[in-house]
Amino acid sequence: MTSTERAIAAAEARSAHNYHPLPVVVASAEGAWMTDVEGKRYLDMLAGYSALNFGHGNRRLIDAAKAQLERVTLTSRAFHHDRFAAFCTELAELCGMEMVLPMNTGAEAVETAVKTARKWGYRIKGVPDGRAKIIVADNNFHGRTTTIVSFSTDPEARADFGPYTPGFEIVPYGDLAAMEAALDAAGDDAVAVLLEPIQGEAGVLVPPAGYLAGVRELTRARNVLFIADEIQSGLGRTGRTFACEHEGVVPDVYVLGKALGGGVVPVSAVVSSHEVLGVYRPGEHGSTFGGNPLACAVALEVIAILRSGEYQQRAAELGEHLHGELGLLVAGPGQPGGVRAVRGRGLWAGVDIDPALGTGRQISEKLMDRGVLVKDTHGSTIRIAPPLVISKEDLDWGLDQLRAVLAG
Repeated sequence: MTSTERAIAAAEARSAHNYHPLPVVVASAEGAWMTDVEGKRYLDMLAGYSALNFGHGNRRLIDAAKAQLERVTLTSRAFHHDRFAAFCTELAELCGMEMVLPMNTGAEAVETAVKTARKWGYRIKGVPDGRAKIIVADNNFHGRTTTIVSFSTDPEARADFGPYTPGFEIVPYGDLAAMEAALDAAGDDAVAVLLEPIQGEAGVLVPPAGYLAGVRELTRARNVLFIADEIQSGLGRTGRTFACEHEGVVPDVYVLGKALGGGVVPVSAVVSSHEVLGVYRPGEHGSTFGGNPLACAVALEVIAILRSGEYQQRAAELGEHLHGELGLLVAGPGQPGGVRAVRGRGLWAGVDIDPALGTGRQISEKLMDRGVLVKDTHGSTIRIAPPLVISKEDLDWGLDQLRAVLAG
């Protein structure tokens, strides 16, 4: 039995089977490359679902974490610490907002945004108690907590976890008329629209041009919060700091996570105005680890990296190259071919493979055999989202491996 087989067998025997990982066991990583326990190298084309936007072992982030590890890592929010104010101030400024409520994971941040919208609705908008409505989109992925799966349309995420939390209306993603109708039906009880500017888990779905701007207009006219879940799409991935920027949209609330912790520690946050986040009073919401000194130190370095604009520019330029090359693989109408469609923005793509060639899982395994790591979603779709530090040469090599797999 190989080292890989032993490690996987041990994990399978002692861990809940809530994931179906590819059969590779990573031992180390640097930049856009990972090395397994057998010493084989792999090009990472997933980047921890965008948590590793700045690459594995980014020296600036590792140094920031090491320096903070020597000082203090946790105080809980029972006390102040000397990194907290700077983190909140600089993240608010990066977002063009006023206040920050820090948490740890993306799902925690979404839960926080839901609670915030409801509380704002009752305290500020004057919605009668217990009647707040939040409009969401089908095929969404905002996390897997009980409340969040209550408004999921994915059977795998939702089945067997009821009874479900009420208060959500689901409309087709990208359909502005359906959104307007849902808001009109909810009337004054509507407190928020919660959307991913680009749906990641659904296959990197980009909404029609003008959709986000249209949602912004609808929500503003009805005194409803627009909450943008930029956990995957934000912080450089699409070629802008936030995906909403591609339509010139500024939401009322940003929900951030993943890359905010640089792939070093879990960091998430809800960022908004004084009016919205000012509804909280001590004891109404919290987290022991949220906004801890180590998380703040790493996130401050992430914010500094983003301020330079370097990674946004890399994502834009390499993303244009990526989509150009992937577009050449798309077969014309009625023609046989390996790729049926490509979607995405920046260094982020959903690639629909012809089912005749295999499932997304099978294609991912074939790419793994060739030294490239991607992940499947929804049947025959694979997602490509390399660290933004990837070189053009490595990106092209990875695309060459995809071409070879498609050629069979």
